[in-house]
Amino acid sequence: MELLAQQKVHDEARQGEAFSPHWQQQAAGKKLFYIESYGCAMNFADSEVVASILQNEGYAATTLPNDADLILINTCSIREKAEQTVRKRLTEFRSIKKSRPGLMVGVLGCMAERLKATFIEEEKLVDIVVGPDAYRSLPALIDEAEGGQKAVNVLLSREETYADISPIRLNSNGVTAFVSIMRGCNNMCSFCVVPFTRGRERSRPAASIVQECEALYNEGYREVTLLGQNVDSYHWVDESSDITVTFARLLEMVATISPLLRVRFSTSHPKDITDEVLLTMAAYENICNYIHLPVQSGSSRMLQMMNRTYSREWYIAKVNRIREIIPGCGLSTDMIAGFCTETEEDHQQSLSLMEYCQYDLAYMYFYSERPGTLAARRFADDVPLETKKRRLQEMVALYRGHSLASMQKDVGKTFKVLVEGNSKKDENELHGRTDHNKVVVFPKKHFKKGDYVMVKVNSCTAGTLLGEAI
Repeated sequence: MELLAQQKVHDEARQGEAFSPHWQQQAAGKKLFYIESYGCAMNFADSEVVASILQNEGYAATTLPNDADLILINTCSIREKAEQTVRKRLTEFRSIKKSRPGLMVGVLGCMAERLKATFIEEEKLVDIVVGPDAYRSLPALIDEAEGGQKAVNVLLSREETYADISPIRLNSNGVTAFVSIMRGCNNMCSFCVVPFTRGRERSRPAASIVQECEALYNEGYREVTLLGQNVDSYHWVDESSDITVTFARLLEMVATISPLLRVRFSTSHPKDITDEVLLTMAAYENICNYIHLPVQSGSSRMLQMMNRTYSREWYIAKVNRIREIIPGCGLSTDMIAGFCTETEEDHQQSLSLMEYCQYDLAYMYFYSERPGTLAARRFADDVPLETKKRRLQEMVALYRGHSLASMQKDVGKTFKVLVEGNSKKDENELHGRTDHNKVVVFPKKHFKKGDYVMVKVNSCTAGTLLGEAI
């Protein structure tokens, strides 16, 4: 679930509108595919793997679903709202399909894995259903669908990492990129569907990760985010040398590619992040001082019911250790309001933990029961919806105050900002991020995308620092 909070493409954002011009130029005379991605950063990274597979089959991308021969939607099952959004889109695509009999529609990702053939047999919304570990079979499934068969492959794997596939950067800004370092999850959090939709944890070979990051740097990228459901449990053994690569060692390997390549990662589990990782972050200026450390609840009782395997006190001690080793480290989290049996006292403990940690960024949701999870089987979803929403709003209000205070503390300071492109509101301004993951907007002048710029912050809003280059 934690990868949901990697970016706010998390919450039912979709992709399909920003393919590179190179892709558009290659489209002439080829079959076209259109892809939308919902949910976590891993889904967006998976769509880039799918794009690479389709390119090798002679497909080219289009930004217009009406022009496509193949429409794919990469889905998220983390919350009911995400699934409802996907169903609505599939209904819209079915309308396109009625006017174009040769058009094929496919579902990828977590909903495909969770609902399997339901889309095809019961709802007749799609022609192809492909789970997260079966993307290599997509060309064969397309052939089956073209032959009039309904094509399904949702088999999970204990080995698949797609390590040998070079992703196609579909909506890239040319500066930042996601790099998947592992797949699956072994943490059986009772609220979470990920272990059932993405399978067991397995790490990608370290050499292939470093090679991909080096290639990105050589292509002009200046920031990579290493992705995994739980990056701190990354573990790779090089059988030829019997050398074990931990996540801390992998961070170092990527950081030493170049001091000009920034390194981020997501997501960390409080039980697994180590001093070794924190010390490695402190040792390299280009490893960003920002950690996403989901807590989910401030109540030890709730954490036990969630099977998070740590207590409130453990989490606080970990936050203290982060701030001891990396003073000023940016910190973000996930919070769930209204989990099963949550009392007002439990809720107040969540608020008090937020008060203690003063998060720079927080992703907050009210509990949405997911079929098949441990919580759905063991506990009653007994907190009224009105109570969930009220508690969520109290969390959001508290966080907004913390966020504004965090931004205000940076006014008057100077930061090294990696320029990611023009400001959305003014083409005469640029936007980028500090290594603490805060967005900065400043006048363009002679600077360009991919530059590092020292920016003095003069003012701020609740979500953006405003400054000038010095």
